[in-house]
Amino acid sequence: MTRRLPALLSGLVVVAVALTGCQAATSEPSTAPTASGPLVPLAEADLLDNPKDYVGESVALLRELQIKPITSSPAQELPAQVTSHDPAGDRNVTVTDTSRIIGLDISGSIAATIYGLGLGDNLVGRDSSTTFPPVGELPLVTRGGHTINSEAVLSLRPSVIVTDGTVGPLDALLQLRDAGVPVVFVKAEPGVSGVADLTRQVAAALGATDSGELLATSLTADIDAKIAEIAAISPKPADRLRMVFLYLRGASGIYYLFGQESGADQLIEAVGGIDVATEIGWEGMRPMTDEAIIAANPDLILVMSDGLESAGGVDGLLEAKPALALTTAGKNERFVSMADGEILSFGPRTADVLDALARAIYAP
Repeated sequence: MTRRLPALLSGLVVVAVALTGCQAATSEPSTAPTASGPLVPLAEADLLDNPKDYVGESVALLRELQIKPITSSPAQELPAQVTSHDPAGDRNVTVTDTSRIIGLDISGSIAATIYGLGLGDNLVGRDSSTTFPPVGELPLVTRGGHTINSEAVLSLRPSVIVTDGTVGPLDALLQLRDAGVPVVFVKAEPGVSGVADLTRQVAAALGATDSGELLATSLTADIDAKIAEIAAISPKPADRLRMVFLYLRGASGIYYLFGQESGADQLIEAVGGIDVATEIGWEGMRPMTDEAIIAANPDLILVMSDGLESAGGVDGLLEAKPALALTTAGKNERFVSMADGEILSFGPRTADVLDALARAIYAP
């Protein structure tokens, strides 16, 4: 799939703007619960006979919140000459110092990747989606959701910023660049298939290409193995669950349906579901309409945990949005939630996220 960056960035900017002024549910360090008990292979879990018959909500839990770096001391070659994929056009950037790094994106994937490369100690600030320990204790440099606070960034004296442009506004990033901070824009397809590419680009920006190759190879193997494991226990194609990803901020009246090229489409496919937003031609991230959700008629709806809580839980959501109650998922209250800083973070924890979701879907 070819990523149409301008269209996707437009959708992400809309989401970020919609969040401006509302409390970011992921602005605090992660206190998300973790799964307990012995970890058995999916094939040995207490699987549902028919996932479509299940009634009620379930929660996807990671086994561990912390990320294990691929190496403790990655070799670096600096200065690093890299291509920055700026929205206005590619440009060459020279990175001479990686002692104080900030990674910025809407899902927290970049900071997670930097940590996975073994450069976590060099991170000095975080965006609101970066909540995993110990990075979740770093100063927050976004406000009102996903809006960059330029003053907060500059106060941390970053030596380099790595971003994909999904956190903005763009003017803030250009202002930081004009202030003398090297800003490297990476560009990878959002979703499971873009993890290795993102890893290599982030590593190149930090002069750690060998570590990047090791991590990309390892993550690809883990993800491929997990997708195969899920495929072995998921229903045959004719019986697959029809799913959608719904982004919620109930207090602000925000209900977004994530479709093609949002990353949610690949997530749903990886856990053995049918992404019905893609099926109805829904692209990017757009406000949910009653007509769209009724036409989609999902069997199951994926949501962020804090988002669902902000809507008053399943009961509050169905009351606020009666159209959801008309769907099969709404009638069965079939919602699967996962922590906001985890579910769409495509990086070192992707295989673990898929595993947690699969257990919540097929063995709740």
